[in-house]
Amino acid sequence: MALQVREDYRDSALQAPTTTRDINHLSDVTRSWEQSHNWSGQMQIERFNLRGRRGNISWTLGRQAYGFGNILLFSPLDLVAPFAPYTLDTDYRPGVDALRFTLDTAQGDQFNTLAAVNRAAGQNSYLATSRINRRAIDLLFLGGSLRSRPMLGLGLAGNLGSLGIKAEMSGYQGKDVAKPGGDLHENFVIGALELWYRFDSGPILLLEYLYNGAGSSAAWDYLNAATSASFNEGLSPFLGRNYLLLSPSWEIHPLLTIATFGMWNLNDNSWQLRPQLQISLSDNFSLELAHSFNVGAGLATGARPWIKIPQSEFGLYADTTSLFLRWYF
Repeated sequence: MALQVREDYRDSALQAPTTTRDINHLSDVTRSWEQSHNWSGQMQIERFNLRGRRGNISWTLGRQAYGFGNILLFSPLDLVAPFAPYTLDTDYRPGVDALRFTLDTAQGDQFNTLAAVNRAAGQNSYLATSRINRRAIDLLFLGGSLRSRPMLGLGLAGNLGSLGIKAEMSGYQGKDVAKPGGDLHENFVIGALELWYRFDSGPILLLEYLYNGAGSSAAWDYLNAATSASFNEGLSPFLGRNYLLLSPSWEIHPLLTIATFGMWNLNDNSWQLRPQLQISLSDNFSLELAHSFNVGAGLATGARPWIKIPQSEFGLYADTTSLFLRWYF
């Protein structure tokens, strides 16, 4: 069992409070206080499960963390509780209410069945996965229903000399298409190819091409993409179609790492760049500093002066600066 408690400070009590997106939870165990004040708090149970094993079969029942996929920057197979690529803290994955069975074979292969439940009607997920390693190639297969969407997924990971290669693809049948809050497309595919390389001098480079079939290729349609089910569920945190993502990093000292994360929307030519500095202050205390630059065309005036039309994705966002402290005890 594990609890998560957070305190938030806002410079104005009129700003919207920070809340955790409640997805794949059968029961609401979140408690909030002082939401109308500058200081506010929130507590919720993130882990609460029973586990058991008999032979090579194990099971877990209750709130648990579970992720799919191998790609590091943005994985099309990270389905149930995905991380957005711009998330700063990915050390702690949100828990979901689920029943999971795992079969481990003597060859090192693994087969899973997962039922993740939600108190909202039609939001349950039922998935079967298999992970097989053959000749140093890791193969991942998925299939089932993701929050009322039939889906199939495939992933592979391997190496070509010193170059790491990962490829993933997931295909969906859209739900509630042409309805408010539904998916944009009857059928869509999200796929990615990621390359990983470590230079002899120490720097590491991650480069990913992403095709986001859940989004829109036209900037004027981004507002519809932003209200779609796939976007609000975190399945696809992008509005456009084609992206290039990169993340170089370099540990210049055991206590100091510099990194950069970038996203380029190839359709509207807008981009985000986030330099980061990671400092280890002690064995259990670290500091991360980051600043996000968002560049792209802003809103245009539509047929009426009060109607604003997006011209790019990252032109919609303001630059942000963050300071992130981690204390382990």
